[in-house]
Order: sequence, then C-alpha cells, then structure tokens
Amino acid sequence: MYTLLSLYYLFTLPLFLLFGKKVVYVSMAIRTVGKIVKNMQQKLFGFATLVVLACLGLTQQARALNQQDLEQFKATGNCPRCDLSGADLSQANLTRVILRDANLKGANFSGSNLTGADLTGANLEGSVLNNTNLTAASFTGALLKSASLENANLSFTSMMSANLEGANLRGARLQMTNFRGAFFRLTTMPGSTVTADKPYGWSLQRAQKRDCERFKIEGSARGTVCSTEQLTQENPQRRE
Repeated sequence: MYTLLSLYYLFTLPLFLLFGKKVVYVSMAIRTVGKIVKNMQQKLFGFATLVVLACLGLTQQARALNQQDLEQFKATGNCPRCDLSGADLSQANLTRVILRDANLKGANFSGSNLTGADLTGANLEGSVLNNTNLTAASFTGALLKSASLENANLSFTSMMSANLEGANLRGARLQMTNFRGAFFRLTTMPGSTVTADKPYGWSLQRAQKRDCERFKIEGSARGTVCSTEQLTQENPQRRE
C-alpha cells in the first residue's frame, strides 16, 4: 500500500511542479474514479453473496419436508403422496396410517409403531426404522434402498417387489414375511449375512420344464410344445 502511494506522489509531484493546478485537478479526478470503482466492486460482491445465499436457501427448502403435509399427517394419519422427507417420526404411534406413494426419504421412524400401516410404493431410501413394529404393514413396491431396519418386527409384513438394495435387516424378526419379487443387493439379512453384489430377486416360485412334444404342421413349419408348472416351497413335488 505504501509503495503505491510513494509511486503515486513520485509521479504527480514533478507534473505539479510543471503544470500546477491542472495536475491537481487530474489527480483528484483519478482518485474520485478510483473510489467509485471500489464502491461498485463492493456492491457487486455484496449482491453476488446475496444471490448465492438465496440459492442455497431455496435448495435447502426444496429438500426439506412439506410442513402442510406434516400437519395433515399428524391430524389425520392419512397422507398419500405427501412429502415427509427427513421428518422425525420416532417413538410415535402410527398404527394403520396411510402413506401410499409418499416421499419418506431419510425419515426417522425409530421405535415407532407402524402396525398395519400402508406404505405401498413409498420412497423410504435412507430412512431409519430401527426397533420399529412393522407387523402386517405393507411395503409392496416400496423403495427401501440403504434403509435401516435393525431389530424391526416384520411379522406378516408385505415386502413384495420392494427394493432392498443395501438395506440393513440385522436382527429383524421375520415371521411369515412376504418377500416375493423383492430386490436384494448387498442387503444385510437378520443373521448379519450380506447378500451378493450381483442383484437378484427373491421368489418362492420358479418355472420348471416338463416334457416337450414335437409337432409338424403341413408344409415346412416345425416347433415344440412345452408345458410348465410352478414349484413352490410348500409343494416341491412335481405334479403328474
């Protein structure tokens, strides 16, 4: 700073001696322009800061839960397609609530009672359902990716076609739990075993080929007819 001032006076002093007041006026004009530029820079910086803060605020608001939906859910227990992402619903009595197709991403249900709740098609990615009573609840077609269900009671719960990729079921109680068509990948099961990295679906049924009969239609058309049947865990024997 002092170096700049020294250069400034070193440059203007000889000119002042030669031209007098004109140099003073020119010097004052230069300093005035400098102040104006500096003020403009400060104002532009402040405006840019406000814009950035406003954008961050809008982003956080977009990710937050919908307060009106939360109030509706607390009042009625019926809130399909609501946005309750990130909501703290721990230690709550949520028996038979209806949250079909709701956005429950990152919500906390730890220790809550969700007996008979309907969460069909809900987005529960990253949600926490540790020590939760989920008896007879429906998670059919729900997204439970990376969700935590440690020590949850899943007795008679429907997990049909649910996405359980990366979910944690360690210590969960599975009694008559329906996993038909559920999607598993790196899922921690109740006994702490982890499913394979290769994705697969859980199904109680699989098709088995039976005898194929060849046939020949008039002309050159040829083919086969194969009958199939479904074998289940309850009926592993092939029916003749």
